[in-house]
Amino acid sequence: MEKEFAELREEVRALRKELSRVSDEAEVRKSHHKYGYYLDKCLYNEVVDMFSDHPDAYVEFLGSRYRGKAGIKRLYQGRFQSMFVAGRNGPVHGWLLDHIMMQDIVDVDDTGTHAWCRMRTLMQAGTHQSIEESYPRGHRQWWEGGLYENEYIKEDGVWKLFRYRYFPFWHADFAKGWSHTKKNYIPWPTVTYPEDPLGPDELLKQKMLWPDTRVVPFHYPHPVTGKKTAEDDLRAPVYGADVETSDPALRLDLPEGQSRPGASEQESRPGEKVLPELVQNKAVE
Repeated sequence: MEKEFAELREEVRALRKELSRVSDEAEVRKSHHKYGYYLDKCLYNEVVDMFSDHPDAYVEFLGSRYRGKAGIKRLYQGRFQSMFVAGRNGPVHGWLLDHIMMQDIVDVDDTGTHAWCRMRTLMQAGTHQSIEESYPRGHRQWWEGGLYENEYIKEDGVWKLFRYRYFPFWHADFAKGWSHTKKNYIPWPTVTYPEDPLGPDELLKQKMLWPDTRVVPFHYPHPVTGKKTAEDDLRAPVYGADVETSDPALRLDLPEGQSRPGASEQESRPGEKVLPELVQNKAVE
C-alpha cells in the first residue's frame, strides 16, 4: 500500500508539473497575441506596460537594439507614436496597421519562469485615400512579413515581454508585389540615442531584409533528432554558389553580460519536453 501511495504521489507531482507547463505556454501565447492586438490600434502605452522592468529587457528591430524600459518607451511611445498617430495613444482615422500573428511555437523552461516563442506575422498597413491630404505620410499601402524569436519572463506570477526580436523579412506594395521591392525599403537606423532623441541604444551588425532569405535561428532543436541546424544551412548563397560566398548565419546572441536563466546547457533527446539550451547560439567547434 505504501508503494502504491508513493507511486500516486509521484504521478500527481508529474501531472501537476506538466499542467503548469501547458498553462504557462498558453499564457505566453496569449501575451504575444494581446501585444499584437494593442499594436494594431497604436495603443503604445499598453504595449510598453507589457514589458518587464528588468534591466536586461530590450527590443531588436531593423538592425538596432532598444535597451531597458527607457529604450523600449523610446521606440513605441517615441518613434512609433509620433510617426504614426501624432503622439496620441490609440488609432487615427484612416490608418491601418493589422498584425496577423500565427504559427506560434512556445517553450517554457524547467523553472517555469523563462519562455521562448517563435511566431510569424503578416502585416497589412497603410492609409485610406480619403486622408491623403491631411495625413503627413500621404496615401500609401504595403504588406509586410516578419518573424519573432522572443523571450519572456514570469514576474510575480505574471508573464511579461522580455527580449523581443522582430525580423521584418519582406515588404511589398500592392501594385508591384514583393518581387520588385526596392532595396532598403525601410531605412536602417544610423544614429543612436541621444544624438537621435528617438534612436536606438545600439546599432547591430546583423541586418537582413528581402531579398535576403537567411534563416532566423530556432530556439529549439529538431523535435525528432534532437540536433541543432547547422549554421551553414541557415545561410542563403546565390543559386548554385558555394555557401562560403554568402553572408554569415544570423544569430540570437545576447548583449555582453546578459544570460538566459533556466536554460540548460545540453541538447535534448528526441521526445523530451524540457526546453534545451538555445543551441543555435553556441559557437561551432
